Amino acid sequence: MDLHLVGGGWDDAIAPTLYGDFVAAAARRAGATPRILLVVMGTDPDSLEYHEKYLHTLGLVGGHELVVERVAEGTPFDPAALEGVDGLFVGGGPTPEYHASLAGAYPRIRALVGAGMPYAGFSAGAAIAGSHAVIGGWRIDGAPVCPEDSNEDLDPVTVVEGLGLVEGAVDVHAAQWGNVSRALAVVAAGLAPRAVAIDEGTRLGADGAVVGSGRVWHVTPDHSQPGGALVRPQGAAQ
Repeated sequence: MDLHLVGGGWDDAIAPTLYGDFVAAAARRAGATPRILLVVMGTDPDSLEYHEKYLHTLGLVGGHELVVERVAEGTPFDPAALEGVDGLFVGGGPTPEYHASLAGAYPRIRALVGAGMPYAGFSAGAAIAGSHAVIGGWRIDGAPVCPEDSNEDLDPVTVVEGLGLVEGAVDVHAAQWGNVSRALAVVAAGLAPRAVAIDEGTRLGADGAVVGSGRVWHVTPDHSQPGGALVRPQGAAQ
């Protein structure tokens, strides 16, 4: 699978580094200028203004035709929008809403990505890509495991069945929002078999390569002690 998972953040200087490979993969699939579908959540004025960040960032990469699918919160994504596209980019925002909207299309997306369509996920779009999607929350068994600001309007850490493009859970804004500790807690509590937490300005590929300005934090169970978890940081140079 051709996956490009970005932990969030905006930096014009590294946009080609983070997204250039995704556009190039879509171009190879198309054999010409690729048609890329950008799925973003919300149709209110604030959301529309936020969506401009994606248009600007992908415009810095260029070499593609961008189709934007804006999904109103509380409504399902129409899988028909996937027809005739060479790459899928799922943006960020309210992770529970992305999951609720796209869940019905997960089988179709998995099939397309399995057949070679590249997938890019930014923040929420990366978080739902795991087999176990962490869609929000900040406490497990009543105890805080990350800053409350990461809660996505959920109190308990909530893990649901995700898109299934990677095994385990994907957390985002790792160092910036303090979410490495949530990824650790998710694995330690047995809510996911493993996890990665991706920093802002950082991309994790399906081949395990890391590019960008930050790190990816790999979390696995510590079988030497019950309820334990181990974390290993990986930077772009590693």
